[in-house]
Amino acid sequence: MNQAEAEAQISCRHVWKVFGPHPDQVKDQLDSGLSKAEILAQTGHVVAVKDVSFDVYRGETFVVMGLSGSGKSTLIRCIARLIETTSGQIVVDGEDILAMNRKQLRRLRRHKMSMVFQHFGLFPHRQIIDNVAYGLEVQGVKKNTRHAKARDVLKLVGLDGWEKHYPGELSGGMQQRVGIARALAVDPAILLFDEPFSALDPLIRREMQDELIILQKMMHKTIVFITHDFLEAVKLGDRIAIMKDGEIVQIGTPAQVVMNPATDYVREFTKDVPRSRVLNAQSVMQVPPVVASASDSVQAVAAELERQNCVAAFVKDEQDTFLGVLLREQLSNRPKTNGSGLKPLLSTRFPTVSPDTMLGDLIRLTVDNDVPVPVVDRHHKLLGAVDRTLVMLALSNPPDPAEDSKPE
Repeated sequence: MNQAEAEAQISCRHVWKVFGPHPDQVKDQLDSGLSKAEILAQTGHVVAVKDVSFDVYRGETFVVMGLSGSGKSTLIRCIARLIETTSGQIVVDGEDILAMNRKQLRRLRRHKMSMVFQHFGLFPHRQIIDNVAYGLEVQGVKKNTRHAKARDVLKLVGLDGWEKHYPGELSGGMQQRVGIARALAVDPAILLFDEPFSALDPLIRREMQDELIILQKMMHKTIVFITHDFLEAVKLGDRIAIMKDGEIVQIGTPAQVVMNPATDYVREFTKDVPRSRVLNAQSVMQVPPVVASASDSVQAVAAELERQNCVAAFVKDEQDTFLGVLLREQLSNRPKTNGSGLKPLLSTRFPTVSPDTMLGDLIRLTVDNDVPVPVVDRHHKLLGAVDRTLVMLALSNPPDPAEDSKPE
């Protein structure tokens, strides 16, 4: 997602939530150097969310990640206004939801924003179809219409045929699918997930993550997803916000967070993450040393390959469309004539990859290949190249700054 062109659908500005009898007074007198535990000991108040600001872009999956007590669940409840903030501003589609009256807030929750909870929150006495259709029932939609919509979303989440069953007859993973279907039934623009998969066993949890990724590719909803699992965060998130003691300590793409952790706290989370599952071609690629135009002379390209000591040149046309690879060995025995261009010499058998090709896939493509792999966009325009050296360097963990600073 190009953030320069993206539109913020949710904007949080200087959001605070302090629990206790005098939250405003504590907030105004707060010593920023005190820890959460020290504030509790001195004032009897809990600073759950501390001066948090960020944007969530339309169609983005924004993951808020942190350990227990970091403030992440409190933050998402502030966004849904299930709890009232101490101060700040939360803007959704240009409207400050903290200024909304009860009628406006009900309209927001019924039509624009839905929430999926950790413990499903299903009605045990209602059949699955009525659980899914509940939001539409609240909206006043007629029974036949809401049941038809409920059947559609049950098919979408893989529960076709379970309409007449009750929640107690379903497994945990199936119940969570019902929770997601209920959220989708009202066709909201925004989905809020509060650790929805944390109560599931690891295998079902991975399946649910994969299904959510597939659903998001079809729906393009704006998602705020809360988790304490960093691997889940990097798998699902377009961007990740990491929270500690009520504050956001870093926001970035999974690759940015893994490659450039902002603090020791973030570094601890990222050091054991398999980089092959996080980094992609875009995060490791470089500009090819030799790029030629189709109209360039053979002699000029051969001389540049010799000077750069490169095995191949990447050739593109006037619109930057990638045409193929010109191998240095092809030119070594060629007569030195002006020729009519490079196209007759191009090899097109080399694979290309997209910017989001994961590092694990790049390993297989580069390990036995001396020629770098071209990275092209969906219009086949040349963006860069990846070779095995870049892949190996990306797979290796950076040195620990604490280790570097130790005296010899």
